[in-house]
Amino acid sequence: MNASISKEALDARDRPARLTVGVVGAGRVGPALAAALQLAGHRPVAVSGVSDASVRRAAALLPDVPLVPPAEVLARAELVLLTVPDDALPGLVEGLAETGAVRPGQLLVHTSGRYGTKVLDPALRAGALPLALHPAMTFTGSSVDVQRLAGCSFGVTAPEELRLAAEALVIEMGGEPEWIAEESRPLYHAALALGANHLVTLVAQSMDLLRQAGVGAPDRMLGPLLGAALDNALRSGDAALTGPVARGDAGTVSAHIRELRAHAPQTVAGYLAMARATADRALDHGLLKPEFAEDLLGVLSDSGAATGTNGTHGPDETGPGEKR
Repeated sequence: MNASISKEALDARDRPARLTVGVVGAGRVGPALAAALQLAGHRPVAVSGVSDASVRRAAALLPDVPLVPPAEVLARAELVLLTVPDDALPGLVEGLAETGAVRPGQLLVHTSGRYGTKVLDPALRAGALPLALHPAMTFTGSSVDVQRLAGCSFGVTAPEELRLAAEALVIEMGGEPEWIAEESRPLYHAALALGANHLVTLVAQSMDLLRQAGVGAPDRMLGPLLGAALDNALRSGDAALTGPVARGDAGTVSAHIRELRAHAPQTVAGYLAMARATADRALDHGLLKPEFAEDLLGVLSDSGAATGTNGTHGPDETGPGEKR
């Protein structure tokens, strides 16, 4: 990047300078972000990807942008998106810095939720400008992702002198910047994983159980219910808790556990863990009355002892080769 472009990027107030953009790691995230930046007037010039799926995604979202090795992406681009899995990021940054691929004044952006900018220190020592911009959204790898960026929150971490440039880039992609301190990145990421990743598992398990119960369209049945529950939770937090655990219906919860043990034993441990967490929160917020809580917690405690550590058998029923 030449000196004038670097100064414009740093001093941007309304929008950063028009930049050439490269993507290292054509997974689901990188091509979508590059396509969003292209809509804002930036120019994607290079992308790297290995798998057939990566090549297809790049071709669909960034047509006519050449597929080149990572070092060549850095050679061509002023703004480089490092969109690789979290565990691969430190090694990638170190490798690029050691081989001299990083250029002074180059904006180097990673999209990991786990890391702030410290992971980019090897590139910083080579003169790069480090930014951590994590979109708090799940990606499909298709053009719909670009549309979903509108209003999407981004966890932003950057040196103070780059903060305006980082926030401007997020806004140009249609997102809303949310400043996350370096030391808070792991907790921030854990919170998002707890909410989004585990939600998918819970919904999938619920649909499986409804199919076993004879429901022909579990998605249609769950859609309005889960949509309302999510909306209520976002609006009201713990005050939105409903259901047998929050009411203290120990008999109903006991019946649930019996049925799950009989038809889907792999779900028992998860049910118990979430029921205990729900009971604790309902108690703390005065929704679960203490006089009902004792029987309920007794059911959950007894059921936990009966299921052992894996939710399928008791502690004295350990199978061959399994851990006690």
